[in-house]
Amino acid sequence: MITNAWFKDLEFWEHFAPVMFDEIHWAEVPDVTDAVTRLSRFNLYGETPQKTWKKPFESAPKVLDLCCGPGRISTELASMGFTVTGVDITESFLETAREDAKNQNLNIEYINCDVREFLRPDYFDLIVNLYISFGYFQDKSDDLLVLQNVYNSLKKDGTFIIETLGKEIAVKNFVEDEWFEREGYTVLTGYTPLDSWTYLKNRWILLKDGKRIEKTFTQRLYSASELRELLMEAGFEKTEIYGDWDESAYDNNANKLIVVCRK
Repeated sequence: MITNAWFKDLEFWEHFAPVMFDEIHWAEVPDVTDAVTRLSRFNLYGETPQKTWKKPFESAPKVLDLCCGPGRISTELASMGFTVTGVDITESFLETAREDAKNQNLNIEYINCDVREFLRPDYFDLIVNLYISFGYFQDKSDDLLVLQNVYNSLKKDGTFIIETLGKEIAVKNFVEDEWFEREGYTVLTGYTPLDSWTYLKNRWILLKDGKRIEKTFTQRLYSASELRELLMEAGFEKTEIYGDWDESAYDNNANKLIVVCRK
């Protein structure tokens, strides 16, 4: 049912990167990172984290940006003074991220790795998985494996923040197909719910200068309660669920599914 390892298609990421990481998504970075630091409670340790870390942090907290892409969030967090590691499977994204970090004189560790294989026990104070980067494996047990690796990579009292497309939001906002112009491309999209909304099949087509690029992939959808149960199975006991970065409730007005977990 699900195309196996579609996310390892490097040409897909290279072709679709301008559409996925457009000006709007770059512009939202400061607000997202402000919310991340607030939800992870780092803002309790001083108004300017890079200068006023207080106990229990004797040095800058260590942050893992899981599925970091071209470094949108990693770069901003590093500029705030965090010690940042970014992990992604797409080397071309990491090359862009490294170049950006070099230009800004930021020391960011970028690692090319499948997130199912990345584990650094009891190391990170904060781990983030943002921008709907979860649920694309064929086997659901791989989703659990990723969350278990996250749990084991966190220090005691560490925080994990995941932002994804909630099943409730996917149903509420469902459109079968649409098109729009972005970054000089005409983008055609089509969506099909599968297996009673267990999955959402995505079909994306890019048109530009007479060229057509098409990709089909499927995402496993989680409701808020299903994701919370999976996180608890991975080891997390404390979870907070929000409908946006302003900490609004996850209800009929929610725009995102954001879960904050404490180890």
